[in-house]
Amino acid sequence: MILRDASESDWPAILPILRAAASTGETYDWPADITDDELHDLWLGRPGWVTVVACDHDGSASDGTVLGVADFGPNRIGRGAHVANASFVVAEHATGRGVGRALGEHVVAAATAAGFRGMQFNAVVETNTRAVALWESLGFTIVGTVPRAFDHAVHGLVGLHVMHRSLTGG
Repeated sequence: MILRDASESDWPAILPILRAAASTGETYDWPADITDDELHDLWLGRPGWVTVVACDHDGSASDGTVLGVADFGPNRIGRGAHVANASFVVAEHATGRGVGRALGEHVVAAATAAGFRGMQFNAVVETNTRAVALWESLGFTIVGTVPRAFDHAVHGLVGLHVMHRSLTGG
């Protein structure tokens, strides 16, 4: 597996991964009818954000080998910009292969190298137990849960965890 910064040429391989996440309604609050342009702006169009892809073999997306995508950037502007936020989506066909862990480790290291002092996830769906366990194994803690804040396509209204970890060791 190769992890590298995404480029515009990766978009055709990234879009189906994001589209699948939007259509399930289980992990992201995007509307099911979110447009391709809106997804593009969220993932490749935000100034100050870095998008990373995990690829099989040679790292080329031209053969459709993108396994997952992540991005990170400032959680807030101004006085909150020292804390990063990040998003992660693994392709359905790549689950269970360590893609999420590899992306998580990479993004934490890259955000640390970029000078962020912490990382905060604002909305981890509480029923997404695999993600919660992964983030906890990477040093994140649940600092709070907003009850019934996510309208899950299967479970109805469920909580959203806010998770955090320091990137500075203190």
